[in-house]
Amino acid sequence: MTSKIAVLPGDGIGQEIIREAHKVLQCLQDDFGLQAEIEEAAVGGAGYDQSGKPLPDETLALCEAADAILFGAIGGPEYDQLPRELRPERGLLQLRSALTLFSNLRPAILYPQLADASSLKKELVSGLDLMIVRELTGGIYFGEPRGIEKRDDGQRVGFNTLVYSESEIERIARSAFDTAMARSKKLCSVDKANVLEVSELWREVVEQVGKDYPEVELTHMYVDNASMQLVRAPKQFDVIVTTNMFGDILSDTAAMLTGSIGMLPSASLDADGKGLYEPIHGSAPDIAGKNMANPMATVLSIAMMLRYSLGQPQLADQVEAAIGSVLDAGHRTADIAESGNSIGTVEMGDAIVSALRANV
Repeated sequence: MTSKIAVLPGDGIGQEIIREAHKVLQCLQDDFGLQAEIEEAAVGGAGYDQSGKPLPDETLALCEAADAILFGAIGGPEYDQLPRELRPERGLLQLRSALTLFSNLRPAILYPQLADASSLKKELVSGLDLMIVRELTGGIYFGEPRGIEKRDDGQRVGFNTLVYSESEIERIARSAFDTAMARSKKLCSVDKANVLEVSELWREVVEQVGKDYPEVELTHMYVDNASMQLVRAPKQFDVIVTTNMFGDILSDTAAMLTGSIGMLPSASLDADGKGLYEPIHGSAPDIAGKNMANPMATVLSIAMMLRYSLGQPQLADQVEAAIGSVLDAGHRTADIAESGNSIGTVEMGDAIVSALRANV
């Protein structure tokens, strides 16, 4: 069956890393038999430039019809003065909401070839392989009311609402338990139940869902302690489930344990396994157009797409093996190079395709 893939390059280095992703997708089609229709569309700042809004109607329609979405990166300083609702980042938030992509899977894997690139001691991070399951369409990022208003005393006050329903908590909990069942059957739920009523409910619902997964060892941890433990002893974790904001923060902390944010993919899934796949790094306008960006996280996002949405786990394994081969060969972009000897975005993309073809 032919899969439909929507590709959204976005802004900054998004354009460059997606060009390398196209090479990999073409190789998978030509040499590995992947049957896919691939169509590209604008989003973020590019969407605003094209249509006056960060998520053009035609882009949303393409994504709604697709089986999976490959996303680059969005944003840039030229858009910082736009009204908040027109900024590039709103396009991604709107897309997640419109497609109900509530479950964000963010792996943090330290490749053995890059153990020395981590900011932590090698013995603390060697062999690190954890997954953060972040709730993505609720919580304080979407709660109402929100805004900035002037009070009677003349002061401006900003406010946001942190809110979760039982059903929202239950569905992300089940996603996390299912993920844990496929790994080491260990799940840590991170909250702030000692302070926040919404976290009290979160913990209650997660424990209730846990009764349906008796094989999974469930633990709980306050978010401040979790952030400390990620730096102190990260390998104690296997799967972490948490709220939108806590997950946003903790996943970036976990990312840096691996040596470079340029190595890490992510998946944002709906209840049926349709997903949006993207590297977790941003648009990096400071290096855009300089052939310096690391495309590996984007290629690894393709592997997640093959595994979770397209039903092609063997091809996912091939892509991940190609990344390992490239690292074994000593190829490094600037963000992961130790000695200063590095190759560019285009050269890294070519090296990955060559490694893929070597395994046909």
